[in-house]
Amino acid sequence: MSLLVSGTVALDSIKTPSGVRPRLLGGSASHFCMGASLFTDVALSGVIGKDFPKKYLKLFESKNINLDSLIRKDGKTFHWNGEYKKGDLNNALTKATELGVLEGFVPNIAEAHRRIPNVFLANDDPEIQKKVLESMKQPRFVGLDSMNLWIEHKKKSLVNLIKRVDLFVANDAEARALSKEDNLIKAAKALRKLGPKMIVIKKGEHGVLFYSDSLMFSYSAYPVEEVVDPTGAGDTFASGLMGYLSRTKTFNHKALKQALCYATVLASFNVEGFGVARISKVTMAEIDKRKKKFIKFISYQ
Repeated sequence: MSLLVSGTVALDSIKTPSGVRPRLLGGSASHFCMGASLFTDVALSGVIGKDFPKKYLKLFESKNINLDSLIRKDGKTFHWNGEYKKGDLNNALTKATELGVLEGFVPNIAEAHRRIPNVFLANDDPEIQKKVLESMKQPRFVGLDSMNLWIEHKKKSLVNLIKRVDLFVANDAEARALSKEDNLIKAAKALRKLGPKMIVIKKGEHGVLFYSDSLMFSYSAYPVEEVVDPTGAGDTFASGLMGYLSRTKTFNHKALKQALCYATVLASFNVEGFGVARISKVTMAEIDKRKKKFIKFISYQ
């Protein structure tokens, strides 16, 4: 395996203008796995309860996702209940959160997974993310995602963790909150000073900004005509980025632009269905076809 992801594995109950779906496979690590497994072998670290449906375990296994670091505990799986209102699909209204087995969870990375060279710490408590990173043995490349909850309540732990990673991924609101800068270029530069060599700022329907000492560029989002469910789009975006980079030998400018291109395209598939319904069925042929369309869309020639 070349990529380990640590994050939440959840059951999501979602309401959008397109409908209502209860107890779907969700969580940052679940969405990430669906996309990253298209590019490379993936191992999953997280925790589930006794109520976790077997059909979702079979889905992971069908994608050759290794579950040796996925812990099963007595109790209920982390459950999120959220709603997206018409005209504002960028922001979810949380109606209920049940931590279940996630409360007090301590990750346990399988010995065979500790030498996996590429690691992505998907959105989770930074204390859990730190323990996962400390379990790894000299990883080649480490990416990190977070959210406003941790910026507000565990900023010190998060900043200390950011210093130890190669790539930090945040949305525009998170980047501004953490950097105290309104301008996103200034925000990216401020985040770079914290330690990561690469900063990726997601701007939702407005695309993405990439920043490093030697390269800065921006892509628009892929134009999706009908957004069914935006849950997990950011995690899926990160999966394309890390999945592609995990199989490259050098992170040159061309590879980074290709990775961000794939990330953008994968996120566009994710929003076309509830939960992981669309991204779990997409093929590389479909992805490459849409990628060609996207390149034409953003090209000035």
